Amino acid sequence: MSKEVMIVTGAGQISLAIARRMGRGKKIILGDKSKENAAAIADILTKAGFDVEPVVMDMSDRASIQAMVEKAQSCGEVTAMVCGAGVSPSQAPIEVILKVDLYGTAVLMEEVGKVIARGGVGVVISSQSGHRMPALTPEQDRALAMTPTEELLSLDFLQPDKIRDTLHAYQLAKRCNEKRTMYEAVRWGERGARINDIAPGIIVTPLAIDEFNGPRGDFYKNMFAKCPAGRPGTADEIADVAELLMSERAQFITGATFLVDGGATASFYYGPLQP
Repeated sequence: MSKEVMIVTGAGQISLAIARRMGRGKKIILGDKSKENAAAIADILTKAGFDVEPVVMDMSDRASIQAMVEKAQSCGEVTAMVCGAGVSPSQAPIEVILKVDLYGTAVLMEEVGKVIARGGVGVVISSQSGHRMPALTPEQDRALAMTPTEELLSLDFLQPDKIRDTLHAYQLAKRCNEKRTMYEAVRWGERGARINDIAPGIIVTPLAIDEFNGPRGDFYKNMFAKCPAGRPGTADEIADVAELLMSERAQFITGATFLVDGGATASFYYGPLQP
């Protein structure tokens, strides 16, 4: 029996939380580079009554992304996408961050956008980090949004010698996610579908715990301590926003980014987190 299909990338806590909210009655294709992580999250969802199939998928490889999308199409009509895959500044070198978080996310949006059903919807998980980077020029923003995906990593300002460190690479990748979401919203709209971006702040996940214990751990702990919320967030709080954006109540919302960071960005510009 053919079902509506939901593509989820990144076998992490945010992807899991959103899948639990929005995956009822759908076939969930769960892609992750780690076979073990994908199987573990799929097992949790399956035991909770969801129809999940884990697949090994490399976000840095277009052919791997295409194979996952083809697998999804073989199961039914693709009506939803959640892009939760990525690596953090403490987990990978500059080149890998750009290849996975920047290029891979752009490819995923593009490939799913070719097949998304009318009425379909996508959510991309970026980061507050892209909002703390100094403004790019209008030409650079436009290049991040509109450069053909296979040419993105050739942009002059994305060359490793122009990037200070892994945090700067991560910020550029997340800025690209947001600009690319705007660009893809126009293409998805031609198919009667929508796509939006959520930029979380410090959310307690295994990835965040890596950051807390990494070289910038004190920086991150200070950030959530001095943000208006006074605490880190949870994956379920990100899923709250995703649930709205992926529902019929959000039919007029597409190409937008929602900053969900407990006010950390506000504090960075206008409060005690000012550098």
